[in-house]
Amino acid sequence: MVEAVVFDVGRVLFQWQLRALFEKLVEDPAELDFVLAEVVTEKWHFEHDAGRPLAEMVPERKALFPDHAPLIEAYAARFNETIPGPVPGSLAIVEELHARAMPLYAITNFGAEFWDGFRPTQPVFDLFREIVVSGKERLVKPDPAIFALAAERFGQAPQAMLFIDDNRANIDGARASGWQVHHFTDAPTLRADLEQRGLLA
Repeated sequence: MVEAVVFDVGRVLFQWQLRALFEKLVEDPAELDFVLAEVVTEKWHFEHDAGRPLAEMVPERKALFPDHAPLIEAYAARFNETIPGPVPGSLAIVEELHARAMPLYAITNFGAEFWDGFRPTQPVFDLFREIVVSGKERLVKPDPAIFALAAERFGQAPQAMLFIDDNRANIDGARASGWQVHHFTDAPTLRADLEQRGLLA
């Protein structure tokens, strides 16, 4: 039986795309593609998820791409604009699970500084009992250590928790750590799975 539900945040609860910010700042399509492929990349951004502070990352990147310094500064200052809004249907599922007294938790690969700027804007996180943030712990999914830390902090056995993530590697890592899993593609598919498990009506 599932005794707690654990969500990922990015691309499960909230949309995330660097393009959402930079398409406001770069008019030329070819230049926009270059910026996202070479300058402000998801791979580079992941360093902040893993615990590197922006005070190290931003000057280092500006030295590599001095012609793009204003865009690199915008990444740091306007990160919330890379989150266009909720994933359709997902927050309703969170609210329904909460209304049914299901314990809710989250494990997110999210930079500590960006999390501190985003978390207060979203009251839905008040429904979660605990959220493990990679940038604060300096552990990232799918490292088994972050799943072990989460299980200890949540006070739940891994096999009693359902972990929901859009990233196949993270799903595989959770499963290998003994968790029940749902590989997220969209809210209707998740809802159907939760209904089949008896967690939603």
